[in-house]
Amino acid sequence: MRELWRPLNGGSLRLRRSPQPCSLPRVAQTVLKSWDGEDPDGKSGSLRVLTMKASRLGATDLMVSDLSMGTMTFGKEADEQTAHHLLDTFVGAGGTMIDTADRYGMGLSEEIIGRWVEKSGHRDRVILATKARFPMERGSGLHPSYLRGAIEDNLRRLNVETLDIFQPHAFDPQVDPSEWLGLLQEFIDDGKVRYVGASNFLGYQLHHTLDVAHYEGLPMVVSLQAQYNLLDRQIDVEILEVCQRYDIPVLAWSPLGGGWLTGKYQRDHNPTSASRLEQNALRFIDSYDKRNVDRTYTILEEVRAVAEECQASVAQVSLAWLIQHPRVGSAIIGARDIAQLTENLSATQVALTPDQWSRLDLVSRPVIPDYPYGFMDIMGGR
Repeated sequence: MRELWRPLNGGSLRLRRSPQPCSLPRVAQTVLKSWDGEDPDGKSGSLRVLTMKASRLGATDLMVSDLSMGTMTFGKEADEQTAHHLLDTFVGAGGTMIDTADRYGMGLSEEIIGRWVEKSGHRDRVILATKARFPMERGSGLHPSYLRGAIEDNLRRLNVETLDIFQPHAFDPQVDPSEWLGLLQEFIDDGKVRYVGASNFLGYQLHHTLDVAHYEGLPMVVSLQAQYNLLDRQIDVEILEVCQRYDIPVLAWSPLGGGWLTGKYQRDHNPTSASRLEQNALRFIDSYDKRNVDRTYTILEEVRAVAEECQASVAQVSLAWLIQHPRVGSAIIGARDIAQLTENLSATQVALTPDQWSRLDLVSRPVIPDYPYGFMDIMGGR
């Protein structure tokens, strides 16, 4: 099989999943009985069974499911009742990790999750991961003078005593990592935070943070949340090397590339249906222009070919590639309704062969700049 990227010290690369039953530390498996059809309560349609596996997240004791529940849609595309149905379905399928942030609905997403946690009684069954850093009414940034109150707000809105993972939503170049890591150590000592993750860090920012944590005896980063999918693999260039060296799994957001990896967008045809590309034109129109290129359709052609071989959808194959990726701890999926969620959960049933995974790997590899990366590859310095 072709290698995705060069493993350190000349080691070999193995897929995280294989077509045969896998052996993972403390693998958990549960069953969801869901229905084909439009009724979220399952009163019509045909019954099918889904399974979800969970494995240890890096150096933590957290058992994270192959797919995590992203909640950016909560309070916007999914009202509270629908959001609670989505969470019930996700947990029923064996899903364990729920990801949110203060900026999602300006706190509304966290509040919806908090009410669900209280109503469902499932606090002990889920991993709650949230974020702060971007502007809110209280302020912004990672300076302890702001961040302390922001994390207390996270806890209050989620209606919990402890956050399983707190993630700075982005690096703050105005604040040395020792300051916010020191604050997070206080929250850990008080039992209010269990682990520290990171989100949207550049390679040097992640490495600097890890160095500070190591040399000053502060909490280590246990995961990195980053955009990663078959259409956008820029983190392969440097960030994945850092993650590999420090055994930091990637929590992949936008695993379907803003809907492109569902196969619903056509060449030179602007979206006109009720999609994120249309509803959030100011945010995503540039993405449409950038992705409406030959490379996108070359990748989609190969995904469709593999999907036909697997008798699966384009979206399911795209998610399956991430699930089997050796550096991906979980792919964060979002959904507007039960039908969309159930289709995505079914990706856990798609087992790509090594050849199929490698074909998708090869066609989707990012273009490497000639300098310095291409030059250093030739000279053997990378």
